[in-house]
Amino acid sequence: MTGFARSRKGLDAGEVIVSVKSLNHRGLDVQVHAPSAADEFENAIRAMVKARMVRGHVEVRISLPQNGASAGGGLMLNRTLLGQYLKAFREAAEMHGIDAQPNLDAALRQSGMLTEVSSDASPAAEKDILEALAGALDGLNEFRAREGAEIGEEMRGHNAQVALLAAEMERVRGTAHVAFQTRLSDKLRDLLKGVQIDPQRLAQEAAILADRSDIGEELARLKIHSGQLAQLLDAGGEVGKKLDFLLQEMNRETNTILSKTSGAGEAGLKITELALAAKAAIEKVREQSLNLE
Repeated sequence: MTGFARSRKGLDAGEVIVSVKSLNHRGLDVQVHAPSAADEFENAIRAMVKARMVRGHVEVRISLPQNGASAGGGLMLNRTLLGQYLKAFREAAEMHGIDAQPNLDAALRQSGMLTEVSSDASPAAEKDILEALAGALDGLNEFRAREGAEIGEEMRGHNAQVALLAAEMERVRGTAHVAFQTRLSDKLRDLLKGVQIDPQRLAQEAAILADRSDIGEELARLKIHSGQLAQLLDAGGEVGKKLDFLLQEMNRETNTILSKTSGAGEAGLKITELALAAKAAIEKVREQSLNLE
């Protein structure tokens, strides 16, 4: 699910600001953007995110006071390198008989002469960063919980529509059996062109074929899966993988219903129409399920 939250923690030197943004993702992908002073805390930051979130692309941004996590920092002179530079300069001047003095500005521009020193992050800095992160994650999860409740309600509506369509298909199913037998008898008479057929044998064959085309079991399983889906949404918690499985099964049942009712006359056409509507409703549930954990 998507969401954004920010948390601030005041310090003597300034303010620690942590913002957390999440986007839809099948797994959990955590990216941390923070000053180098917080590098040693990255594992702790990632561990806190993983403990509170299951899915999503999560971007954590941390801003520390200007001087880092504690006072200090700046540039450090490499005194050994400077001494070597001055010694080499004088030896070269003496060797070639040149009357010259080293230029300090030129010396300081030499690579490695000055190095940046970041402030050492103290244990208190880690505590401050993690407290701000915890506040941001709390805010993010509250946002995601509200969004999840809205998505869940929409999914319940689509699932209820599937259950209603299954009940309507059950009602139409009784007339489909008679229609299939009549259609089969007419087709056989046309093929045999006047050849007499034992009515009892014809009825038996028609009953066998009609039974193979019956959708009673598929409808029963579709209604069971729809009920399980409703229970899963009501129970809350992590539903992603279980939801995927149920939706696959519901989709499989509707596909079987569509394949079995293609030749059952007007009743078959009606069932096909209802099954296509159920399939569309299942697809809407699937689309919304991608946003849930």
